[in-house]
Amino acid sequence: MTNINGKVALVTGASSGIGAATALKLAEAGAKVGIAARRIDKLADLKKEIVSKGGEVLVIEMDVVDPAAVEAGVKKLVGAYGSIDILVNNAGLMPLSDVDQFKVDEWHRMVDVNVKGLLNTTAAVLPQMINQHSGHIFNMSSIAGRKVFKGLSVYCATKHAVAAFSDGLRMEVGQKHNIRVTCIQPGAVATELYDHITEPGYIKQMDDLAKQMTFLQGADIGDTIVFAAQAPAHVNVAELFVLPVEQGW
Repeated sequence: MTNINGKVALVTGASSGIGAATALKLAEAGAKVGIAARRIDKLADLKKEIVSKGGEVLVIEMDVVDPAAVEAGVKKLVGAYGSIDILVNNAGLMPLSDVDQFKVDEWHRMVDVNVKGLLNTTAAVLPQMINQHSGHIFNMSSIAGRKVFKGLSVYCATKHAVAAFSDGLRMEVGQKHNIRVTCIQPGAVATELYDHITEPGYIKQMDDLAKQMTFLQGADIGDTIVFAAQAPAHVNVAELFVLPVEQGW
């Protein structure tokens, strides 16, 4: 197995949900973790939790939509710890609405964060990994990167893009630069993503869905990421599709 003790990880969207849980799990496995998000107050609370458990952590204020902020955050992490071995591209938004509601601002924000933000972070971190001739990039897609759901047309488009980019990235940097790429595809997870929904009908739909099944927790996805990160060096876990047992679609 690959020992990630002492490795350096950058987790975007780390202020809550999957990002915060993944940062905790990586720290528990011995990684030094850069936690990046816009909400510094939430990151400060997460830092206290990680430190209380003996972990090493660096708070990074970062809006993944802003390339300059991403570059500065990556530079800060490399300056503090000397490398970046693991990147978890987790930042994302999921407002639900039908296309004929014309919530165009929400469409563009999803593309900016879910796709362009992921590209910005990858572009900032990849040169460091290439120089090291090692690294592991985790891209957060979704069941929505495999299937299309009503009310999620644009979100699904962004997550299909993440899945496609992950495949291509793995082909291009795996053998050439010894960099592993894993696309994580969760089903229903209890996160703040649902707080982005502004359509009352879809808010009720998600509430009803939560009554029908036991949602995954962020920690479940964090465990999944640690599992793939600890795979033997010659193994690239290319995709992980993780669902609640009761989620049959």
